Amino acid sequence: MNRIIIGMSGGVDSAVAASILIEQGYEVEALFMKNWEEESKFCSAEKDYKDALQACEVLGIRIHSVNFAKEYWDRVFEHFLEEYNNGRTPNPDILCNTEIKFKEFLNYALDLGADKMATGHYVRSHEKNGEMFLQKGTDRKKDQSYFLYGLDQSQISNAIFPIGGLEKSYIRKQAKKLGFYNYDKKDSVGICFIGERNIKEFLKTYIPSSPGDIVSINGEKIGKHDGIMYYTIGQRKGLGIGGGATNDSGAWYVLNKDTINNELIVGQGHDHSALYHKRLKASNPHWISKKAPEKDSLHAKIRYRANDMPCKIIDLDTDNLEVEFEYPCFAIAPGQSIVFYDKDICLGGAIIESYSN
Repeated sequence: MNRIIIGMSGGVDSAVAASILIEQGYEVEALFMKNWEEESKFCSAEKDYKDALQACEVLGIRIHSVNFAKEYWDRVFEHFLEEYNNGRTPNPDILCNTEIKFKEFLNYALDLGADKMATGHYVRSHEKNGEMFLQKGTDRKKDQSYFLYGLDQSQISNAIFPIGGLEKSYIRKQAKKLGFYNYDKKDSVGICFIGERNIKEFLKTYIPSSPGDIVSINGEKIGKHDGIMYYTIGQRKGLGIGGGATNDSGAWYVLNKDTINNELIVGQGHDHSALYHKRLKASNPHWISKKAPEKDSLHAKIRYRANDMPCKIIDLDTDNLEVEFEYPCFAIAPGQSIVFYDKDICLGGAIIESYSN
């Protein structure tokens, strides 16, 4: 095994990852993916390609280009819109990884003659007793294992993660040392391949507005919303409710979404009891090892930026599971993923369907 094709995004992480593979003696080529047919300040594929090309020129490696826009639309974006239209909060980055980066990209790389693919993800992997394990990245602020819980044994075994054991600060220093123009480029955030946007304005392009009432948890109508699909549980900004809506003080938060009556339920204060729950039900569990964890004591994230919370799986079958947390969790949002860990090993996850006390 000596030929690696790395996904080169135009960012600093994949550029440095490529340099590490070259140092390790691999024959390296790059592949730039275009997955969204739009050129704007949010989705700058042309600029990203130029940055990827410059890094490849510095490294002296060949770069290929491929367009997976149709596959991305069919398998990721349509699901993303459907979930929002149903009042849920999806995470397209997870589906993008399983369906595009580690399926379409992987197959394309293998067809080009690669022995394995590589990416600039902040995760690690290792093999033990014939089984592949996915491990958190060393830089916990950048760890991306949450987004990769949907990978299987074959996908992990066919991938290399060169920067999983490194800190972001080192990556930027190394990029500058190597002469990459993107050494101080802002980290990509927002929707996978689409960019950082005002999600409400972006969704309005695809989902018609459906105005309704904003209602306090006591049933008092205190405002209007443009459509409950544009909001998520725990959201504070952008509600358009003035502090004088009631006699109480404190910021307003989305507590729930009543899809039947098209009402956005809100309450005041980050510590509102309706924002915290100890149980959730989830569907479509996926286990990286192909089998559910046997341990009673686990940790889980209910969103990417959330802390790992101690929990246990109290009910489990092929299609569904129920989880009980040791402490109430803030703003559990149906449509998001719950991802399970045993220490720093990512075990798998499932799609959150509902929550309860």
